[in-house]
Amino acid sequence: MASRPHHTSWWRKLIAAVCAVVSVTALAACGTNEPRSVLESIKNGEIILGTKFDQPGLGVRTPSKHFEGVDTDVARYVVSYIAKKNGWAEPKLKWRETPSAQRETLINNGEVDMITATYSISASRYRSVDFAGPYLVTHQAILVRKNDPIGGLQDMNADTKVCSVTGSTPAQKIKKALPEVQLQEFDTYSACVEALSRGKVDALSTDATILAGFAQQYPGTMKVVELKKPDGSYWTNENYGIGLAKGQPEAVKQINEALNDMYDSGAYVEIIKRNLANDIAPGQKPKIGDLSFLNN
Repeated sequence: MASRPHHTSWWRKLIAAVCAVVSVTALAACGTNEPRSVLESIKNGEIILGTKFDQPGLGVRTPSKHFEGVDTDVARYVVSYIAKKNGWAEPKLKWRETPSAQRETLINNGEVDMITATYSISASRYRSVDFAGPYLVTHQAILVRKNDPIGGLQDMNADTKVCSVTGSTPAQKIKKALPEVQLQEFDTYSACVEALSRGKVDALSTDATILAGFAQQYPGTMKVVELKKPDGSYWTNENYGIGLAKGQPEAVKQINEALNDMYDSGAYVEIIKRNLANDIAPGQKPKIGDLSFLNN
């Protein structure tokens, strides 16, 4: 009987040791959910970039698993500029698909370092993540079949089926401005385009740059219709930015420096022409680093 207390003590120590190991492992696992540091990732030789995989001309993964488009080229330029500026080697680029509804979550969970994915800067998003830019200003438009009579907002009514992507800014604006239309939200724009081509919906609404890329896939069968107010001004201004986790002011500063250099060197015009040909004009240089439009 004298050995029983000793056995109990030994058993308790073993359990305590196991629990300690489990606790350390759990803490390590939790650490993987922490937001990533853009500058540290570039310095350490590998950065995870978020983009779209299904938006021709902007962000697409080709059958050979290459990544092409304006957004991917902008991301490459920024990373290369920062690496060179700091005297670091060019890092390895890893790409991650970032659907519209998941972008803030992927940034804050540490699954990506930064996102260039037709990422419109908005006040609600800015509460969750930081933005550099804007690097491109576009406007909301609609894509319709070539012979469709829809020529603007005034031609859409309760019989109109409009497709957009869940969690996207255009979907939210369509809901607010045209509550009577039949809004259908899909996971991807490519699914919307497919529905449009089959006559399942009447229009696809998103940014003009995105629609121009899709129109190229259906030459002569679809057209982009700009959405304007009665005074002739654009219905919306969409400011594309680069999203990253909050608390990185130096990273935001250096990304904005890279974007300014991209414009001033002429590289941005080359990026637009290479990916969108003459379908979208490069436009004037945005006020990079100025997010005062969020207060409007």
